[in-house]
Amino acid sequence: MTAITKLDDLLDGLRGAPPKRLAVAAGHDPHTLEAAMRAASGGIALVTLVADARRLAEMAKDLGPLPSGVTVVDEPDPLLAARRAVALVRGGQADVLMKGLVATSDYMKCILDRETGLLPPGRVLSHVTVLEMPALPRLLFVADVAIIPQPDVATKLQIIEYCLHAARSFGIARPRVALVTATEKVSAKMPATVEADEIRKLAADGRFGDAIVDGPLALDVALSPEACRIKELDSPVGGLADILVFPNIEAGNVFYKAVTHLAGARVAAAVVGTTAPCVLTSRADDEESKLFSIALGCRLAG
Repeated sequence: MTAITKLDDLLDGLRGAPPKRLAVAAGHDPHTLEAAMRAASGGIALVTLVADARRLAEMAKDLGPLPSGVTVVDEPDPLLAARRAVALVRGGQADVLMKGLVATSDYMKCILDRETGLLPPGRVLSHVTVLEMPALPRLLFVADVAIIPQPDVATKLQIIEYCLHAARSFGIARPRVALVTATEKVSAKMPATVEADEIRKLAADGRFGDAIVDGPLALDVALSPEACRIKELDSPVGGLADILVFPNIEAGNVFYKAVTHLAGARVAAAVVGTTAPCVLTSRADDEESKLFSIALGCRLAG
């Protein structure tokens, strides 16, 4: 399998394959609806909109009728719509969950509910973001930029596993993982560097199978072979990281917002660790980002 290097190629790779089943919670949001309609029209997903049918009918005046491959379950209440969409996934009637016009806190509560949710016991809920950046010839998989404030070593091990699964599903046979910190030096004054060194040693003992994991690494040497040469750093990642694992949510979120707002990065993202991928996008995200995130969810569900 040739590695996917563009998000458009992600979409192309799903067309013609058996479509996954997408359940959208409160799908009466214009950008979410447009993305879901495009996914259905492109044969990427069979879509169930758990949504306010009256509002969908009003939106159809501007967006046009729903394409084949889209069905509607009428549920005007956003919280109940989220519960019903989660139930579709839990019951095996959908492969991917997506957030529409429902509060993130309510969406996450439904996913995390111990009796009716989607998180198995002992699993960590995390978030994988895939970035297409103009300055790089490859996609970047980054975590965690949205959910876990201060992951410990055990949590980072699961985050790495999630990122490796995503990268391998994109055809990257031997992913390169950079454990990002502010420096390459291990220092007790910077706990993230100590944790990165511990994880590096576990990786060297075969913890992650056929993957290259190194850290602590500053961002420049994680992404630039030239920076490695100038610093005379002999890292197996060699400035060619496919995966960036951040020490905490502050570092990850600042990086994410910098590259999307200042560097023109295109984005796909999903909540992982659950029994099925869960698309979690902001109401401010555009249709393209939501479509790419649907495609990521379908890829991970495969």
